[in-house]
Amino acid sequence: MPAYTPPLNDIKFILHDVLKAEDHLNLPGYEEVSADLIDQILEEGGKICEEVLFPLNQIGDHEGCRFDNGAVTTPEGFKEAYDTFVAGGWPGLACDPEFGGMGMPMLVNTAMKEMICSANMSLGMYPGLSYGAYEALHKFGSEELQQLYLPKIVEGIWSGTMCLTEPHCGTDLGLIKTKAQLEKDGSYKITGTKIFISAGEHDLTENIVHLVLAKLPDAPEGVKGISLFIVPKFIPDENGQPGERNTAVCGSIEHKMGIHGNSTCVLNFDEATGWLVGEKHKGLRAMFAMMNDARLGVAMQGLGVAEIAYQNAVTYAKERLQMRSLKGTKYPDKPADPIIVHPDVRRMLLIGKAFTEGARALAYWTGLQSDIALKHEDEKTRQAADDLVALLTPILKAYLTDMGSEIANLSMQVYGGHGYIREWGMEQYVRDARIAQIYEGTNGIQALDLVGRKMGQGFGRLLRRFFHPVQEFIETHQADANMQDLIFPLAKAFAKLQQSTAMIAQKGLKNPEEAGAASSDYLRQFALVAMAYMWAQIAKTAQEKLDKSEGDKDFLDGKIKTARFFMNRMLPEADGRFKMVLAGAQSLMDHDESQF
Repeated sequence: MPAYTPPLNDIKFILHDVLKAEDHLNLPGYEEVSADLIDQILEEGGKICEEVLFPLNQIGDHEGCRFDNGAVTTPEGFKEAYDTFVAGGWPGLACDPEFGGMGMPMLVNTAMKEMICSANMSLGMYPGLSYGAYEALHKFGSEELQQLYLPKIVEGIWSGTMCLTEPHCGTDLGLIKTKAQLEKDGSYKITGTKIFISAGEHDLTENIVHLVLAKLPDAPEGVKGISLFIVPKFIPDENGQPGERNTAVCGSIEHKMGIHGNSTCVLNFDEATGWLVGEKHKGLRAMFAMMNDARLGVAMQGLGVAEIAYQNAVTYAKERLQMRSLKGTKYPDKPADPIIVHPDVRRMLLIGKAFTEGARALAYWTGLQSDIALKHEDEKTRQAADDLVALLTPILKAYLTDMGSEIANLSMQVYGGHGYIREWGMEQYVRDARIAQIYEGTNGIQALDLVGRKMGQGFGRLLRRFFHPVQEFIETHQADANMQDLIFPLAKAFAKLQQSTAMIAQKGLKNPEEAGAASSDYLRQFALVAMAYMWAQIAKTAQEKLDKSEGDKDFLDGKIKTARFFMNRMLPEADGRFKMVLAGAQSLMDHDESQF
């Protein structure tokens, strides 16, 4: 049986020591936020994740959701666990106090998301999607819609969904066929079919609020003709309570590889009543408010699954006895040595450790920038932070989910044959992790977003938000004797990232296929450099604390050693990716279709 312990010491180290969150969270609306308050919230959040959500993870996987005549029943215990989650106010952790939220920083919410995803990814998706609906309505909904829907979504008694994909179109939303017709009372009739709708129907909340993309009769062609509508499962009555059943019905649920505890639905809208969110034909802008939050949320799924898979692989490696150490017996009192003595097992475990701890820093840094972009009083500072979040979003979504799947697979490999057996729990993490590379925009789409949109935006303004602090960090610490074995590989990899950027910018202008061919390798190269930047900061912080005789010596020494492992054994992949970027498009594009 698997186990989960929230990594609170690691989380607090990143928040307080590496990022120095309290120094940056002196922002309007966060005046009451202190280190003690953050720790208290995360400790309580860790308890609910470990004691309430996690025990249902395997149950949810084994039972799955049940569909019967348009209704979905979630696995045993899910409803009670969700009610406990709601009673603690967790759905509103980072929501506006005006609508009943706690008003906590996005940084704190990011850490909480990680623990939820580790504990029970399927159950965590229900409130996770609701937050995306909250974001869209909070930014683009009319005051009337906000007052009607947001308090109940924030409380958690109503949930939300995103309804984008249709049977014939996923990424290319300009092809959607769902239609909206204006009625005399100002509402709209929505007709069409949406598929792959996570949490589209369930028994956890008294109402479900669907955010639906559709086209009006006078809509321009393509994505410029998309509008966004709010379509509730039950139409609110005059008292704001669930009233008449709307004609938005679940037609079926998907039978999937993983995340069995979350219902993935086909939703049929048969002249369902809805209301316009924002301006007509401007729905994609509003939907991206949900999409960007969802992509960062999916990145946390990759990290969360990697963390719990790694934790259990370490436990197994310390307990499983097989053979003797290559250098001779390490545990003479036992019939064999635990497999953690073997170099290849350590390789797999250290990849998991180096990824999870470095990715945590990168994700939390992005969460901190989200707070600065939202709350800072200086417009230029807000813009700079918003630029950095926009740049890092596709990198986090793609890299953290790719690696989440890889760490789950490596952790299964540590188990050997037992990892393939259901009762040990590891094979579930392999299955659950896989979807994160696909939904909310496949990772190939994230790479195209990076090179096609983010790279050239503002004449490279977004890139400078990352390149400048990295360059400054290198120049500041290049003479530090304690940092030489970290700064040199970071500087070398960073220089090659700059070369890749220039090459793609130059060739991509002449031939877009050159940028497309380089995109996935470039994103991976970028992510590895970003991780190296994080690890250099982590090691620097750990060394400073050791020099002052602060903190747990063994804990801090482990950080420095893991940083060196990353630089020596994982960062070199960036050089290979650099060479792939330079290889160009020809070898990808010169095959005739008949040759495949």
